[in-house]
This record gives sequence, structure tokens and C-alpha cells, in this order.
Amino acid sequence: MLIDKHHILKEKLKEVFGYDKFRGNQEAIIQNLLSGKNTFVIMPTGAGKSLCYQLPAIVEEGTAIVISPLIALMKNQVDQLRAFGVEAYFLNSTLNKSEIKKVKKAVSDGNAKLLYVAPESLTKEENVEFLKTSNISFVAIDEAHCISEWGHDFRPEYRRIKSIIGELGDLPIIALTATATPKVQLDIQKNLQMEDADLFKSSFRRKNLYYEVRPKSNSKKQLIRYVKENKGKSGIIYCLSRKKVEEIAELLVVNDIKAAPYHAGMESAKRIKNQDAFLNEDVDVIVATIAFGMGIDKPDVRFVVHYDTPKSIEGYYQETGRAGRDGLEGRCLMFYSYEDILKLEKFNKDKPVTERDNSKILLQEMSSFAESSVCRVRQLLHYFGETMTENCGFCDNCLNPKEKFEAKDAMLTVLLAIKETGQRFSMSHVSDFIRGVKNEHILSYGHDQLPTFAKGVNEDNDYWKSIIRQTLLFRYLKKDIENLGVLLLSEKGEDFLKNPISIKFTKDHEYNMDEVSEEESTDAQGSNVRAYDENLFALLKALRKKVAKEKELPPYVIFQDPSLEEMATVYPTTKDDLAQINGVGHGKVLKFGRPFLDLIAKYVDENEIETAMDVVVKSSVNKSKNKIFIIQQVDRKVDLDEIAESKGWSMSELIKEIEQICYSGTKLNLDYYIEQILDDERLDDLYDYFMNANTDNISEAMEELGDDEYSEEEVRLVRIKFLSEYAN
Repeated sequence: MLIDKHHILKEKLKEVFGYDKFRGNQEAIIQNLLSGKNTFVIMPTGAGKSLCYQLPAIVEEGTAIVISPLIALMKNQVDQLRAFGVEAYFLNSTLNKSEIKKVKKAVSDGNAKLLYVAPESLTKEENVEFLKTSNISFVAIDEAHCISEWGHDFRPEYRRIKSIIGELGDLPIIALTATATPKVQLDIQKNLQMEDADLFKSSFRRKNLYYEVRPKSNSKKQLIRYVKENKGKSGIIYCLSRKKVEEIAELLVVNDIKAAPYHAGMESAKRIKNQDAFLNEDVDVIVATIAFGMGIDKPDVRFVVHYDTPKSIEGYYQETGRAGRDGLEGRCLMFYSYEDILKLEKFNKDKPVTERDNSKILLQEMSSFAESSVCRVRQLLHYFGETMTENCGFCDNCLNPKEKFEAKDAMLTVLLAIKETGQRFSMSHVSDFIRGVKNEHILSYGHDQLPTFAKGVNEDNDYWKSIIRQTLLFRYLKKDIENLGVLLLSEKGEDFLKNPISIKFTKDHEYNMDEVSEEESTDAQGSNVRAYDENLFALLKALRKKVAKEKELPPYVIFQDPSLEEMATVYPTTKDDLAQINGVGHGKVLKFGRPFLDLIAKYVDENEIETAMDVVVKSSVNKSKNKIFIIQQVDRKVDLDEIAESKGWSMSELIKEIEQICYSGTKLNLDYYIEQILDDERLDDLYDYFMNANTDNISEAMEELGDDEYSEEEVRLVRIKFLSEYAN
């Protein structure tokens, strides 16, 4: 019999949580659970999933057990519930013996309404024995996708949950997840023996979220610009590794952004401190690992950035779902690089075969999502088994549409290929078949004898995979739920074979063509390749020539071209701004800076330019450890060979480090070493060369001077001496 607790539920909803009404399916889910029925909830992050078990726990007698893999989320939710006046506790590996005793007493005395338990703690014999003697109202399994080995976050200990619940008695179960594909949904229900459970599935569409993917080019600079554009707003940045988390958090801090790191390798107290600082708005941005996952229930996160490409669409969707949970602005930016996909594949190489193959399919889906120019929301909804017939009109692909092309013949080829091969194969096999690849699989099945074999030989693998993906997206194909990766014709696809019609597809993004890594985008002096203001560059060049003439120096001694290019990109108008330019430094600012700053300020004012100095990436202090070490050693007149040996560098590598120091405006006196390797006459010759040359380019110097006369090492060292004395 359905328990009519509508009035009590509404009262408690207002009294405890402060809401006047339920959202979506919440009340139906709660009523279903209170009537003792097993309940399966698929609801996107931010749609009020936790209320579906918190509210029934409050109105029911006894203690509800909430199984959750996220230790961070447990603390966060328990803190929130206690703030609402609800007796809630957690049991996990962060507690000591006396704290565990206190938690168990609260449950035994009947004071605890909710007990959050990590699956690892639930499987401990002493905890199972204790819970057997307790008054348990029901069991909630949060993040239920962890049960499925076909999902993105499989936890083997989740597979044992059902048998342990069985030991506690015949209790109603509510399983909840924010990311379940049709296959994962089936697997969860089978494993929990909940095939007959009532399913409540909410739409995965979050209308307030803006999805955007950018190529991972100059990403540090892009990131700082992006965060500064969202100044004062709360944001989360996800990275692939703990090392990267620390690096990016430090990068943000030195660029005057209130940021903190958060990952599983940190000391627990430090992690909790950083989490609380984020929740209490002492920190604007938290940088976290994708792998660890952050269970932070903060409604006003305004942006989520994936600095590294995520491992799966499930993970990506769940993490982006942390933005705009209050229904207001939520921006989701991913920096995509196929290099990241390859890195993740390498991480998977030691996994068991099934897990490895599954991980590879998840990565392929992630890559397809990033590279596709189809509406992002449409792609996400399709992935989770939901149909959307119109584009969202709000994502990057909708706002910046790519070129369309007639795809009728290509789609016909795909549908015929799948039909001829018996609807038993994956995207890769179908693409190989269409392109006429005679690999062992194609030959073993005799597919090279079929009519459509090699029909698409003139197009590459990426083209055919894009056609297959868009054919799937527009529901002419469907995925086989039982067999991962296998493609089947839909009814719509069968109709198309009988009566083909015109259909337009869009060309994929070619991010890999655009990609420039952080390292590749830097020349010898460390200046990023960029499009600069050519008018300003010409003015700066003319001024440099004038100043050089006055000082009787070659122009490159004043500032080098890469430095002028950067000035013409970011328009520095203060001494500090100018000192941030690669190859400048405070020394050069004091010596030559004033006329350049005056020129830029006048240009900016006359042309009404918004300066971009807020995106100059300042190096973190740690990066300058080598610089300090070298300066100290040179001051002590330590032989350069010894300095190189102590760092494990070649002499060329050491000279490169010294050049970087010199180009940033620091004087270094290398006379003590140069005098050992060059006599006065040869030194004077080299000095004369640099004083009269148009450029300090080493290749040109070697050509002019002759490599039989001077070694490159000698020429580079004299160039450092020359620039230290005249430029710095």
C-alpha cells in the first residue's frame, strides 16, 4: 500500500531544506521508496539526486545507509545535513577508533538518521556484524555506475554490495547514478538483482550549461585568460595527474588567482582545508584530478575546465555537471588534444583485457565527442540513450557552425556495409571494410568478397568514422546493448536503404592540425608564437632603431624581435607589465623601457585597445630554482664544466639556461671562464662581430666567422658576455 506521506514530506522539505516544492521526479521517487519498493534513479548531477534518499531517511524510523565511493562528498553532505539539524554520520578510512565508536553509538541509540559508508568499510566483517544489530530503514547506493564494469568508474568492491545487503535483511534499495548509458543501466540492475525495480529517469539536458571544446594550444595562457575573464567566480579545473594539479594550481596562484589544489595524494587535513576554503569562498578556483573525482556539492560553481582530456564521456558529463547547479550560468570548457587520448591509452595497457578494451572504447567516444562539429548537447543526450531532435543552439558548435556537405551516398555506403557484414561489428571494423583494408579480421570473415568492400577507398579512416558517428546520432543506426561497440540498423536506417533521401552532415574539427604544444610554441628565447599587431610592431621596430642609433648599439641589443612581437600582442603599459615580456626583465626596463612604454600607451589610447597583459603567464617560483643556482655558482666563479656536471647537463644545455637568464635581463659575468678559453685577440674579433651585426643569430655568426676558427660554444659564450654588458 502506498504510504501517503505527502503532507509530512512537504513539511519536512520546507522545514529542513528550505524548498517549497519538489523538482521533477523527486516526490514520486521518495513515495516509491517509502512504500518499500526497490527504486532505480538515473538523474543528472545538479537535479537534486541526494534529496531522494535524504528526505525519506529523515521521515522514516531507524538509520538509512548511504553507500558512496566519494569520501570528500561524505564529509560535505554530512556537514550540510548537520547544518540543517539532521543527525548524519559517516564511516570511512579517515576515522580513528574513538571516532568510529562514537558513530556506532549514535546508530545504536537510534539518533542517526543517515550513515554514509564507503564500500571498503561496508565489506569489513565487524561493520557488517554491527549493522545486523541496528535498525536500518533502507539502503541507498549512490554513484551506482561504479557497479558496472562497462562504466567509466568501475569499483570491484561495489560488486559485493548486494550480498552484504542480503545479510542485513530484506531492505528496500534505492540505486542512484548521474551517468548511465543503456548498457550500464542494464548491468547495474542485473548485479543488484533489481530488474523489477521501478525506474525513474530524468532528462540529461541541463539548459543552463554552455559546452565548449578548444584545441590544447598555448593552453596555460588560454587558461589564465579564461579564469581572469571569470574573475571572482567559483570554478573547478580538472587535470589528469596529481603533478599537473600541483603545477596548474601554482601557475594560477603566481598569476594572482585565488586557487588551491585537491587530489588523493595530498595529506587528508590539507585536502579538507582546501575543500573548505573553496566552499567558504576563500578560494575561487579548485584544481583537482579527474581520477579522484570531487564530490563537492557547491551550487554556484560558474565554470568547469578540463585542462586535460577526460577518460570518458560519463566522467566528463558528471564533472561538467558540477557547474551551475543553482540553475544559473555554468560554462564548461575542455582543452582537447589527441596526445592526451594516447597518454590515457598507455595508462590502460596493464589492465585486464576486457577492462582495457572497454577503456579504449570509452576513449574513442570521448575523442569523437571533442572532434565532432555536431551540437554538443545532442551528442551527450544520445550517448545516454536520450533523443533530441533539435540542436541546442547554445554550445560552441551551434554558435560557430562548421561547413555542411551532402552525405546521402556516404551514409548509404555505411548502412549497406553494416547490413552486408551481418550487424555484428564495431565502428573500426566497418570503417576498415569500407576502405578496403585487407586485415586478418576482414579476410577471416570473407568480407573482402562482399559488394560494398572498398567502396570508400578514396576517403580516410577519420572521414568514415565521422560518417558512422553522425549516422548513429541521427538514429539511422543504434548500438547493441548486449554487445559493446556493435552497430545495428534501426528501423529508420532500414527505411533509408529502401528510400534514400538527401541528408546534410558537418565536417569534423581538425584540432590535431591546429595543435601546438606548450614546448613547440616556444622559440629559443622562450617567446610564444602568436599573431601580433603588425602596425604596433612596425612602430616599435622604428623606435628600437632610433634608440639603438642614439646609444651606438645594434638594434637587437635593445630588444629582440620576439620581445617586440610579444609587446605588440599584449600591449604592456607599466614597468611591471614590460618586465613580464620574454627577453626583457627589470634590468632592460630600467635601461631602455621608458620610450617603448610611452609609445605603447599612446597607441593603446589612440586605438581604444583593451590590453591583454592579464594573460601573460608568469612563471612559478619553482621554475627559477635552476636560475638561482646558476647565478650563485657563476658569482662564486665555479667552472662551467663543474656546474653542468653537478646538474647532469651537457655544456650546450647549461649555456642554453644561461642564455635564458641573460635574455630576461640579468647580468652574468663569465669573464673568469671566457678568459680560460679565448685570448684577447680572438675575444676582440668576436666582440667586433656582434657590435656590427644586424642580428645575434648563431647560425649566421658561425657562417660569417667560420666554424674552423671558432666553436659554437665559444661564440655563444661571447654573445652572453656582450649582451650582459650592453643590453642588461
